[in-house]
Amino acid sequence: QVQLVESGGGLVQAGGSLRLSCAASGRTFIIHPVGWFRQAPGKEREFVAGASWSGPNTAYADSVKGRFAISRDNAKNAVYLQMNGLKLEDTAVYFCAVGRSGFGTYYVPVGVYEYDYWGQGTQVTVSS
Repeated sequence: QVQLVESGGGLVQAGGSLRLSCAASGRTFIIHPVGWFRQAPGKEREFVAGASWSGPNTAYADSVKGRFAISRDNAKNAVYLQMNGLKLEDTAVYFCAVGRSGFGTYYVPVGVYEYDYWGQGTQVTVSS
């Protein structure tokens, strides 16, 4: 089992920045891909960013490319999401997730069904 706890959410003005953190415990996720998803009211949970278990490969939703950056620190069992140039449409609950093991070294899963462990979420609200 992996327990995930997100932090770093909050209220920010459009154009501002936030850095989300996700701390994992229970077992190491060094061989698992990791990802960030978000869910706005009335909408389905959507992929935001992900990183392969080996680290070097990342993937981003088109809506956040060039503005968000995912990183992982396997030594600390932590995942981060740096969010710059925030827009009103980025407002959502953000979830950290750990994918199942067994994926290829450089594979970055983007589907909700490809992740086995989820945090409780942290609210990000962007105001005008």
